Amino acid sequence: MVHLRIVAPSWEAQQVVDLLQRVDSAVNLIHVPGAARKPDGDLILVDVAREDASVILSDLKELNIHRCGSIAIESSETHISDFVEEVEKKAPGDPGDAVVWEEVEASTSESSRLTGSFVTFMVLAALIATIGILQDSEILIVGAMVVGPEFGPIAGFSVALVERRVKLALTSLLALAVGLPAAITGAWILTLLMKATGIAPDTFTEQDHGLAVLISEPDELSALVAAFAGAAGVLSLTTAKSGALIGVLISVTTIPAAANIGLSVAYEDWSTWRGSQAQLAINVFSILAAGVLTLWLQRLLYRRRRIRHLHDEAREAAGLPVGRSRRAGA
Repeated sequence: MVHLRIVAPSWEAQQVVDLLQRVDSAVNLIHVPGAARKPDGDLILVDVAREDASVILSDLKELNIHRCGSIAIESSETHISDFVEEVEKKAPGDPGDAVVWEEVEASTSESSRLTGSFVTFMVLAALIATIGILQDSEILIVGAMVVGPEFGPIAGFSVALVERRVKLALTSLLALAVGLPAAITGAWILTLLMKATGIAPDTFTEQDHGLAVLISEPDELSALVAAFAGAAGVLSLTTAKSGALIGVLISVTTIPAAANIGLSVAYEDWSTWRGSQAQLAINVFSILAAGVLTLWLQRLLYRRRRIRHLHDEAREAAGLPVGRSRRAGA
């Protein structure tokens, strides 16, 4: 279930209550007139089945509640109530597969922003990967993959393409455009420092560093793994299966490839440099393509559900048109 806390002006609140009373997937409806301040209005609390959360939120946006009031969304995992069980049965589909698009937009917008912490994590992940490559250590490479936050902007750009959100697309691109070069530069500087202090060897041979060779020699399997990981990553962000994201992070070699680029420059190994660049490009493109395709299919299913809901009589009770949306472009 998804819990909604709605603040609506008194002249709109009754329409919201009428809508939620008629919707089969809503339960635990509470209306407290005049209880809200900043903005002033009525307080409305309700639990809705996760499968219909975005559909109902779209109705609330048609009533302009997000402009003249506010809507807060919270996940509510545990309910001890026969009423709730009945409501969940009425909502078609499975809660574990349902997508609350407003949550997706909020989470991707937050993880896609260029911040100091984002760049720091990118650089730290690349530094760990650099040491892992030098030591030929799978454990350090995996650790670097988990630390790296690069999947956030890639997922954000995927959402932006599917929903045609220019601002989110630019924000995501900026984060990648700054984060990846910062990671590469960090790996380059660390390698130079370790060479100067004798921590790293003066030469870097393929015979002693098999992981570096693996990273710098991408093939068709690299693209497939990245594509599968991109689809799994998007599913973990959009559904209730967020635990799968860790597996996604350790399935692709984005951060190791960035670290290998910086390391190969420090050793003037231009063959490895070119191969690592290709690996990085293949990973980013494959993750992005798979993410966009996955989101497009999920969005298509949501639109079909939304179109069916437009014919629900509950909309008429709230003063909304039946069979069409009053929102432009909906």
